[in-house]
Amino acid sequence: MQFSKTSLPNGLRVITIPMPSFESATALVMVGAGSRYENKKNSGISHFLEHMAFKGTQKRPSALDIASLIDGIGGEFNAFTGKEYTGYYVKAGKGNVETILDVLSDMLKHSKLDPVEIEKEKGVIIEEINLYEDMPMRKIGDIYENLLYGDTPMGWDIAGEKDIIRSITREDFVSYMQSLYSPHNMTVVIAGGIDGSAGSPQVSDKMRELVGKYFGDMGSFETITAKPLKESQKKPQVLIRNKKTEQIHIALGVRTIDLNHPDKYPLSVLSSILGGGMSSRLFNEVREKRGLAYYVRSSSDEYIDCGSLVSTAGIDPKRVKDAIAVMVEQYGLVSAGKLNISDTEFKKAKEYMKGHLVLELEDSRSVSTFYAHQELLEKEILNPDQILKKIDGVTKEQVDEVGKKYFVNSGLNLALIGNFEDKKALEELVVL
Repeated sequence: MQFSKTSLPNGLRVITIPMPSFESATALVMVGAGSRYENKKNSGISHFLEHMAFKGTQKRPSALDIASLIDGIGGEFNAFTGKEYTGYYVKAGKGNVETILDVLSDMLKHSKLDPVEIEKEKGVIIEEINLYEDMPMRKIGDIYENLLYGDTPMGWDIAGEKDIIRSITREDFVSYMQSLYSPHNMTVVIAGGIDGSAGSPQVSDKMRELVGKYFGDMGSFETITAKPLKESQKKPQVLIRNKKTEQIHIALGVRTIDLNHPDKYPLSVLSSILGGGMSSRLFNEVREKRGLAYYVRSSSDEYIDCGSLVSTAGIDPKRVKDAIAVMVEQYGLVSAGKLNISDTEFKKAKEYMKGHLVLELEDSRSVSTFYAHQELLEKEILNPDQILKKIDGVTKEQVDEVGKKYFVNSGLNLALIGNFEDKKALEELVVL
């Protein structure tokens, strides 16, 4: 898989990834605008705006008009919001790329932001917040990052707070877009069965021309920047969200590195060893050997200036302390450089990572997101084969080194959701 990259005069970056065997194509617009760019008065607006983009434009006045057009070409459309980006995409048959770009540009340039629709959508957003509150398996990630990053935009929920959502006005949306939605802060990625071979200048030129037709008149302006995150932790931290649940959900993790740090791949392999799949260390120790949890998994997550390796689990409420003790014990082995990784285990962890990457990129939407994320947030774009080589290049010595470097008391954190109030007991357990 190869990509071509070019830019419009207004700074908008255009990336094309021809996938000749595909009958579909995805066009994705990703903006360097997410919840970390918000403040106390508009927290949640990035996600709210994503909803409003589909509610009507000057050319297509209603949500039904937009949906009918996409349905009429057999397509699908959606959007997503993170802490550092927002993405809007349409996927359809490969012959509909121009229509897709027309719709996406119309939504971003000419959204009506009708006050009546805004008021209606507030109820939808609030119900979405309620939904997440009732899904502790998902919510535990938010609680964990609140523990890590505190009362800062990085520590706030992406969906926002209900009272703030209720107060947002059309003027707030306009002001927010005028602070971040500049073409130089955006990239358009087109992936799938577009004409031409990988890396073909002809297909790149054709797509650039189409993107220019629909996005070229956008004017660039200076955008706001996110405040750098200042991390300061001297001892393990515990945060409990007491809630009536049938299962206790926990997140145990350590502070690590930013998205462009050279330790990224060794940490990812370590994460795979700990909680990547049903044969991983934690899954075997916590679930298979002791029956203490239903799910156990780990991930290494990075932002532009911070990161964390975290393990999550759904635990039997009667044996919470037992499960946490086992997980902390495994973290202690990492900290001491005593994981004693076998050659078989090491190879399996790498193949797990590589296999999941390959499977993920079998869809043109996933491919477009893969390249857009790198373009907006990382120092360089790597093709999948280059990332596979990076994973292959990690050594056991590197994994041991990053484990001893980052699995330390001063960076250890535990978040919990469920029927549990004994914070002191957890604080006594969470020590490496």
